[in-house]
Amino acid sequence: MAKAVESFCPVQNTIIMLTVYAPAKINLVLEVLGEYDDKNHQIRSIAQTITLYDVLSFEIGKEISLECNESSLQAENVVIKAAKLFQEVTNCHEGVRIRLRKNIPWAAGLGGGSSDAASTLVALNTLWEVHFPRSRLAHLASQISSDVPLFVYGGTILVEGSGEEVTPLPDLPPTYFILYVPSIPRIPDKTSKLYGKLSSRDFTQGEFVHAALQALEQEKTLPSSLMFNVFEAVAFDIFPELDKYKEIFEQAVDLPVHLTGSGPCLFTPVQNKEKANKVCLSMQKRGLECYVVTSLPRGEPSD
Repeated sequence: MAKAVESFCPVQNTIIMLTVYAPAKINLVLEVLGEYDDKNHQIRSIAQTITLYDVLSFEIGKEISLECNESSLQAENVVIKAAKLFQEVTNCHEGVRIRLRKNIPWAAGLGGGSSDAASTLVALNTLWEVHFPRSRLAHLASQISSDVPLFVYGGTILVEGSGEEVTPLPDLPPTYFILYVPSIPRIPDKTSKLYGKLSSRDFTQGEFVHAALQALEQEKTLPSSLMFNVFEAVAFDIFPELDKYKEIFEQAVDLPVHLTGSGPCLFTPVQNKEKANKVCLSMQKRGLECYVVTSLPRGEPSD
């Protein structure tokens, strides 16, 4: 007997077009605890979405298609992978025309592609009127890539396992960050190469995340001194002249700076908005790629 396939799509759509904003993220803390048996790395991280966005528009169509303002990202984009997965899981025969405007620097450790994929799941859930809960969307997101699920929730997030285990945390108080994206050539398979450079002496036991969680609970904020990224132990061997760019940034901001994700983007928290804007403007006048962003509360703005 043939097995019936459940369909979640409505007979008729009441929404035909939708625009969503896919935020970047920074890793306030990122530890690698070791490897699983299948050689996936076990991590523990606190990530924070920020007010730097890609913009995606979705319109009901006959098939799944994508237009992107960054031609090099047009083919095999993870947005298409997310849309096809959602179509398969829901047995939905609708199509969608997707337009993606990239604003987040890609391959910089800011998670732009993963955020685009998560935003696609969230958008199609609404556009095709499926109404999956976020927990189910996060499960689907984990099938795309290990760092996609955190973007289904956004805000301040505890990330564990290979990245697929996410726990929303209380929102970080409004915090300004300066981002600096060094002018470094993009490296193929960057994250894999960084993981490959790590050795057992770089693995930790989750103590950095534990200390950060205590600070967030007791002080409702996270001082820069508790921020940590395991990849800083090896990134300077992978990225040419990253040490020089870090020194430039440190001199400009006169504060400790940190690597986000697998880099090479650097960031620092700044409590004073005027100082953040002044430093960023000064760096931009020198031809350096710099942004002032704030921490993004959960549910804004894509909800």
